Amino acid sequence: MKKRIAILTGGGDCPGLNAVIRAIVRRSILFHDYEVLGILEGWKGMLEAISVPLDLEKVSGILQRGGTILKTSRTNPFKQQGGLEKVKENFAALDLHALIAAGGEDTLGVASRLHQEGLNLIGVPKTIDNDLYGTDYTFGFDTAVNTAMEAIDRVHSTAESHNRVMVVEVMGRHTGWIAVEAGIAGGADLILIPEKPIDVDNACELIKKRHARGRDFSIVVVAEGAKFSEKHQEEGKLILQDRALDEFGHVHLGGIGNVLAKAIEKRTGYETRVVILGHVQRGGSPTAFDRILGTRFGIKAVDLVHAGDFGKMVSLQGNKIVAVPLSEATARIKTVDEELYGIAEAFFG
Repeated sequence: MKKRIAILTGGGDCPGLNAVIRAIVRRSILFHDYEVLGILEGWKGMLEAISVPLDLEKVSGILQRGGTILKTSRTNPFKQQGGLEKVKENFAALDLHALIAAGGEDTLGVASRLHQEGLNLIGVPKTIDNDLYGTDYTFGFDTAVNTAMEAIDRVHSTAESHNRVMVVEVMGRHTGWIAVEAGIAGGADLILIPEKPIDVDNACELIKKRHARGRDFSIVVVAEGAKFSEKHQEEGKLILQDRALDEFGHVHLGGIGNVLAKAIEKRTGYETRVVILGHVQRGGSPTAFDRILGTRFGIKAVDLVHAGDFGKMVSLQGNKIVAVPLSEATARIKTVDEELYGIAEAFFG
């Protein structure tokens, strides 16, 4: 009797998920003769046993598509009454040998706990924020960075034409990886990230310094999760769209760009405008890097299943795909490298 494995995609969507699904299905069927199920809408699908069979035809032509053909959600089984028992029951009812979960810290945190409860789980790291510990890069990040970089490129011309300060708000709840890499690549004049509380007075002085040199416009990139501080290195407050929490305890961020723009205009007198990229960064066709990385992750995930090496997350370290414990990968987040931010600072002001 053939072994049956399943795939689910949880949390926020991102480009490259379909590359993972395609690789898992092809590796499973052609190399190991497994049956493959797709669990719909993330962990919600495991709670409700919603699945579809996946074969070679189903994954044909999806490599270049953004999003996920399996849909997704931010459902947390451990926040549902009897959720753990339902997942265990459906794991057995679907006759699964193993489940491969693709997601970020929340989705893989659930996977880690379920593995500790005795289920055969493998994790695939997915987040455009690139903040998962234990892997150098996550797929989706490169596409998001390129999208943000192109936006920064485009606002340069209008900023210069009108002698304006342009604030570009990018995603980044806990870390500023998108802001830093897109900012460096796009030639930003100031980059503000969650790892370093914002000193508005210092930021404005850097902008004034730039304008004093005869550069009459500035580009400021800020991550949505950055915080303002009244005192140097003091912990600040998040700017929220609302205070409602999702099932993983996260608030709805967004709007720091508007607050920052008003502060800059008030302190400097320079006309300031805002561009909030939001979910544009999640959409579109994945870059070549994300297609290849997602494919490599999918292949390795199936090989770990075949080897019975459960409770692991596939990871990019250097140029090699390796396995790290899920418990280790979800124990902390990966913050922006100080050396990388130092490179960005060389171009401030």
